[in-house]
Amino acid sequence: MELRLLVTFEKVATVLSFTRAAAELSYAQSSVTSQIRMLESSLGVELFDRLGGRIRLTEAGERLLPYARQIIELAEEARAAVTEPEEPSGTLTVGTMESLTSYRLPPLLEYFHHRHPKVRLALRTTIGDETRQALRQGTYDVGFLMEEETEHPGLESAVLAVEPLALVAAPGHPLAGGGPVATAELTGESLLATEPGCAYRDLFERELTALKPVAFMEFGTIEATKRAAAAGLGIALLPEVTVAAELAEGSLVRLGWEPPFTLRTQLAWRAGKRLPAHARLFVERARRLLSEQAGPG
Repeated sequence: MELRLLVTFEKVATVLSFTRAAAELSYAQSSVTSQIRMLESSLGVELFDRLGGRIRLTEAGERLLPYARQIIELAEEARAAVTEPEEPSGTLTVGTMESLTSYRLPPLLEYFHHRHPKVRLALRTTIGDETRQALRQGTYDVGFLMEEETEHPGLESAVLAVEPLALVAAPGHPLAGGGPVATAELTGESLLATEPGCAYRDLFERELTALKPVAFMEFGTIEATKRAAAAGLGIALLPEVTVAAELAEGSLVRLGWEPPFTLRTQLAWRAGKRLPAHARLFVERARRLLSEQAGPG
């Protein structure tokens, strides 16, 4: 089994498309098809079922895939051990989310821009399950998660910080008196939120629907959600860092409800994957940055 054939197999198995695999590997599609046939011939088994315009792994292909990934990663580790430059370089594809990209990551991006210009950061905005799936498939090198859980099947992760949340509303809202607010009081309010799949929105909805069915007015972005809350359209649960400026200037006020769940901002990557130097540096700097932003305790 030649390494190049395993690399091609792993890519096709990940994207389940000869055409897309050829594009990502910069091969002609005929070359990808030929290499897969060579690998199947050398093993004496079929690795893919061809179903019209679609493909899927056979049982033999499913068994080979984890070994192929281990062999590829070991080869990359060996190459890096003897060729890795002193100055980190390369492209790092990072799964992230609006709240972190806009409010926490600018200092990290600035650091890499000025200190490590040979590292190219490609940010991809996804959340939750999408990010985890992209990491398992190898589409992302590392990805930020903001979740209650810290264990993710098929992934390794580093907890960077606890992410405080704030329930906010316009200053004139009836619940904005400063006293404690019970969960039951929120079920009759107009609720504003980002899209489903966002961890804090889903957990908030879980708490409320345990008492009474509720419906959210959904907005595409945190910025739109904040503006709607400030305009008096309802209440919204958002990461504290995203509303700090509005709370300071008084266009939003914090309601006296404390979430009964804790979110942790994490950085994750595929389990068993040896991170190259520029990825390890990114993890280290992200951990340090968010620790500094969180402050003591």
